[in-house]
Amino acid sequence: MRNSLRIAMLSITIGLVYLLLWPVPLKPEKYEPSPDPGLVGKFAPNQELALAERLYLPEDADGPEDIAVLDGEIYTADVNGNLFRLSGSRFEKVAELDGRPLGLDEGPDGALYIADSFRGIMRWSKEDGLESIVSEIDGSPVVYANQVAVATDGTVYFSNSSNRFDPETMGGTKPTSIMTIFEQSRTGYVGRRSTDGRVEKIADGFVYTNGLALSRDEDFLLIAETGRAAIHRLWLSGNKKGRVEPFLENLPAYPDNIESAEDGTFWVAFASPRVPAEALMPYPFLRKIVWRLGPSVRPGPIVHGIVAQFDADGSFIRVLQDSDGELGITTGARVVEDYLYIGLLEGGFAARLPLDPRD
Repeated sequence: MRNSLRIAMLSITIGLVYLLLWPVPLKPEKYEPSPDPGLVGKFAPNQELALAERLYLPEDADGPEDIAVLDGEIYTADVNGNLFRLSGSRFEKVAELDGRPLGLDEGPDGALYIADSFRGIMRWSKEDGLESIVSEIDGSPVVYANQVAVATDGTVYFSNSSNRFDPETMGGTKPTSIMTIFEQSRTGYVGRRSTDGRVEKIADGFVYTNGLALSRDEDFLLIAETGRAAIHRLWLSGNKKGRVEPFLENLPAYPDNIESAEDGTFWVAFASPRVPAEALMPYPFLRKIVWRLGPSVRPGPIVHGIVAQFDADGSFIRVLQDSDGELGITTGARVVEDYLYIGLLEGGFAARLPLDPRD
């Protein structure tokens, strides 16, 4: 009996030591989030997005994160580093890019610019193939490139989600994003590659920098800060040039990619509604304990698709949802002619929805 008691006490002691003291990669920072406004009003749950047509990728392809238009054709890329072009209602493989392509955008030179989460910013064209154009900034590697927006003069804006965690060595972009947001370290930034090749940081201090979108006049850049459920505006010209200001704060979901539309509005995809685990944000020590408990209890996204259109003043025009999660985790939304194309974090298809014009 005594031996059994000793063994039990020893097991409890080891368990407590593990939960309280075992080293973890996180260095959680205290954060007091604003109360979740919830999915109400314009964000009231609906199933409009669930009606979208599925656009299948070839077998074994997975995770068409973003949608781009190149020479009038629809492109996407997947977790295996392949590039696909839409033909009818299916995607066909056109190139092997390797890495993990996330954000895609067409440049004025007719090339595709790629935020590769493993390698930085890349450029691809049918004629020249693939080349790296940004791999480091201020002497340090671009650890987690996420999105790219190319101006009409060829200036390339890009987001780096974290300077702390490298998705290539941390198990991919999804677990790395969860780790970065759960830690709340403000190491995300926005970089710029000028037409003369000069690379510089133009805004920093974000918790998981994500989507970027230029305004129609290219006088400001919108920046999604996924880890704080917010979108910021960086002025690129005028008397506010260089200033970063709040644009949309305390959103009811976590913004991912943002895309500009020809009518001057924007579309944003939300990767998840706000999660209950935000209640742990004021308590860094408890977050370490939760992390030690393993992947099954760590926070993760809620599978509930949301894409929304808003104007240059930050007013939401419409919000389309897949509240049952039939499509999966939404990561991008881009208007092409009369359709809205939707990128997804996981799965073997992207999606599109006929878009009725609205005032």
